[in-house]
Amino acid sequence: MDEGVILVLTRLEDSSADMVIGHLMARGAKVARFDPGEDFPETATLSCVFAGQSSREYLITPSRHVDLTKVRAVYYRRPTPYRYDVGSQFEQFARKEIKFGLGGVLASLPCGYVSHPWALARAEHKPLQLRVAQQAGFTVPATLITNCLDDARAFAATHGSIIYKPLRSAVVVDSTGALCTIWTSTVDPTELDERVRFAPHLFQARVDKKADLRVTVVGDGIFCVRIESDLLDWRQDYSRISYTVVAPPSGLAEKCLAFLETLELRFGVFDFALSQDGPVFLECNPNGQWGWIEDETGVSISSAIADLLLENIK
Repeated sequence: MDEGVILVLTRLEDSSADMVIGHLMARGAKVARFDPGEDFPETATLSCVFAGQSSREYLITPSRHVDLTKVRAVYYRRPTPYRYDVGSQFEQFARKEIKFGLGGVLASLPCGYVSHPWALARAEHKPLQLRVAQQAGFTVPATLITNCLDDARAFAATHGSIIYKPLRSAVVVDSTGALCTIWTSTVDPTELDERVRFAPHLFQARVDKKADLRVTVVGDGIFCVRIESDLLDWRQDYSRISYTVVAPPSGLAEKCLAFLETLELRFGVFDFALSQDGPVFLECNPNGQWGWIEDETGVSISSAIADLLLENIK
């Protein structure tokens, strides 16, 4: 293999990234791992020169000297977020410069990304996902995004059983000071009150489902797993889940690929409710977790990600 480098951007503790790196190393790839939100500038140095039609760019970490002009692929996994909204004004300024300086360099490398951070940021927005899902031909449950109490009550009256889920995955501190996750939950229409006005809320008609499908797409590869659980949101308790690897329902793979192509993504984790009439689109996590699915079922997602990254090494 030539001098091409695969850059893995993720945090220190990331077992899923470890699995991919293991495949890459076994195949002789040169891999550099870096967490931009945590390691810079304390333990890393960046320097770039743009002159004429060429550039000289390098990144030095405690374990690597990376010539960024030789990076052929970037696996943007789950790096620590840039923290630029805390501390003194000077610290906030410096951290914002890190995001737009270091982050800008890493996002501008002329190579393949799985997936590009700007595409990931765009795809995190659920309203956009719903529009693209409709365009791709998915069945989408009736959905209302509103801060209007009257509209929320009318939606509940029209659709009967409805659910609420946050527009962004959220962890909050409860009244005891403990961290808790806001899960997808059923809505009692009698409890809808003026609190709805304080932020947009996402309400959906509840799908009468017999199971869930977790579909992980890597490039053109489709890994479809049926999830059985007695919970509305199966993520609340993984001990109450059973898994079965299944073939994707007819037409689903093509729709997933069309969805990702529209959002310029090379990876995505889709959640579907499996109703009597077929799969119903719930959401797509553009950088979702998959390691535990591989552990539980043996599907070779990590190997497929390694293959996708290696496609860029010539």
